[in-house]
Amino acid sequence: MTVTPTKRWLAIALLAIASLPAAAADDDDVYIYVLGIAQDAGYPQAGCYEPHCLPGWEQAGRRRMTSSIAVVDRTSTQTLLFDATPDMREQLYALHREAPSSEFTLAGVFLTHAHIGHYTGLMHFGHEAMGADGVPVFAMPRMRDFLSSNGPWDQLVRYGNIELEALESGVPVAMSGAVTVTAFEVPHRDEYSETVGFRIEGPNRSALFIPDIDKWDRWDVDIRAAVRSADYALIDAAFFADGELPGRDMSRIPHPFVSESMALLDDLDDDEKSRVVFIHMNHSNPLLNPQSPEQDIVTRRGFRVATEGMRLDL
Repeated sequence: MTVTPTKRWLAIALLAIASLPAAAADDDDVYIYVLGIAQDAGYPQAGCYEPHCLPGWEQAGRRRMTSSIAVVDRTSTQTLLFDATPDMREQLYALHREAPSSEFTLAGVFLTHAHIGHYTGLMHFGHEAMGADGVPVFAMPRMRDFLSSNGPWDQLVRYGNIELEALESGVPVAMSGAVTVTAFEVPHRDEYSETVGFRIEGPNRSALFIPDIDKWDRWDVDIRAAVRSADYALIDAAFFADGELPGRDMSRIPHPFVSESMALLDDLDDDEKSRVVFIHMNHSNPLLNPQSPEQDIVTRRGFRVATEGMRLDL
């Protein structure tokens, strides 16, 4: 795996992206495969027996796994995993059904940050579980230090179950002839690590993956320009609107509301709006119900909501 020199993307240092030459590939040879769409705790959330959670407990097919995507590259028989969630056991099986592990190699796990829904699935690579051998785990400097300095994660490193690989904001990592991944820092609660999003370049298309971020105005990148720069933008949809958590001051949980994101992106044209795919929904978010009025609002306004099993060709 090689790291190429940094170039500017949108003339902003935080998003220095290089579009690297790639081998020609058919549209369906390289694609994103959505493995989970819910916020860190999944849906339904532990201890939640309110009306909005009960369908997840009581109705078949209504549970949703924690936000994660994979890239399937049939040209190199490699897969990539973005975030290692508490649901990784089931998600690895879903990926195996899509790209059998007898034929495909898991070439890298890319971590966004050190909140529970984004890295704790690494435990399944460990001594008490898969006993994996040298799975490449790509992480930023603080994230690598956190994993190598704190149990039980440091045991994964010492036992060689995972091999920590360096990420640097704005520096592309060429994973194969067809796929390049670039991390870029975004504002978020950074108690234990940095927080990043990823730009994923395929042979034909590109995608942004930003499952966690604070309000868009706290980022020194214009989200409208970011959406226009890619073919897909899978972005934070933790909450649909203010007041979603009764009794909580939601200004202290500064995710962008879906309603805010739609208003901010409303001047995009129809093609640009269709690039936006909302993901990482809290258990309280009505978008988890495909029959909700909120789902209808999002689709009528030209945006999309991620679903498990969704494919996005790269």
